[in-house]
Amino acid sequence: MARQTYLAEPAESPLLIERRGRLLALVLNRPQVLNCLNLDLIRRLHRALDEAQKDNEVRLIVLSGAGERGFCAGGDLKELLWAVRAGVYQRTDEFFREEYALDLLVHQFPKPVVVLAAGFTMGGGLGLAAGADLVVATERSRLAMPETRIGFFPDVGATGWLFAKCPPGYAEYLALTGYEMVGGEGVRLGLASHLVRSSHLAELTEGLVRLSEGLSPDKGKAVRQLTELVDSYAEKELPSRPELDAWVADHFAGRQTLGEIEASLRQCSRQEKWCAEVFQSLSERSPTALALTLQLLRANEGRPLPEVFQREIRAGRFMIQQPDYLEGIRARLIDKDDKPRWQPGSIEELAGLEVEL
Repeated sequence: MARQTYLAEPAESPLLIERRGRLLALVLNRPQVLNCLNLDLIRRLHRALDEAQKDNEVRLIVLSGAGERGFCAGGDLKELLWAVRAGVYQRTDEFFREEYALDLLVHQFPKPVVVLAAGFTMGGGLGLAAGADLVVATERSRLAMPETRIGFFPDVGATGWLFAKCPPGYAEYLALTGYEMVGGEGVRLGLASHLVRSSHLAELTEGLVRLSEGLSPDKGKAVRQLTELVDSYAEKELPSRPELDAWVADHFAGRQTLGEIEASLRQCSRQEKWCAEVFQSLSERSPTALALTLQLLRANEGRPLPEVFQREIRAGRFMIQQPDYLEGIRARLIDKDDKPRWQPGSIEELAGLEVEL
């Protein structure tokens, strides 16, 4: 199938748009920043999807990232930094509202969406992938929600959809600790549907182009057709980790407070190494962000996605006005000294933080 011309300027545009057969390829094109989402890219993606909904010739959307390093490493935090420093919270509200509206559009999209989640797929990148019908990871994929490490919380609907995707306890575990899933681990835990070797991605893409010509207009049937194709390229055997699954469920599932999680970990009688590693991980993260994350998880479990996003918008407005947000970005991304001075500095000092959501 010959390639059609790009519908956007490939050299300059942060989003490359290409029609091949009845497949519409949307390529995030900011490889110098791991394809992080800024407001311009979010708006371009939303417009492209809106147009694809109306185009009867388009049967399939494929989202991918330019460059070798990642699909999308999240939101462009440095771009938000100036607004927070200047107290221009209207701009940050605008960013989160439009990002979440884009994510919700993907979740509700009437045509199949496939995400090629090669390389870094974190934060806002997982937000895009979460609504897709198929998510293809590779052996180099690194999936995570690391927001508590920079003084924020896992947003983009994650405090709701993690429960629908993951085994018991992993919603809390992934959201609080930022545990990084490499390759097949992302499939095992429900954040990707298939593991395909990087060397096979080009061939898979050609297969998707060919299949798009005969793809059913019925979304359910089309997804079954696509699943059959991707299955033929995917790794069949993925390792199970029953001991880790049981440990995560024991210490994290349904826990109401951070103190309860800590108390459970202190009584850890098996897998003491894992308990120690989690204590270390939590100690590096913003206590305020951790408490807010757990509050959101308890509030959003099983709730409709529009409600989840509205609650996260309110939580985001609260969190970016806390000192930990600027401090986390300073320590992790600007000065890179990895020595954030959180306020308050410990979970014990929070005294049962509850944010009105």
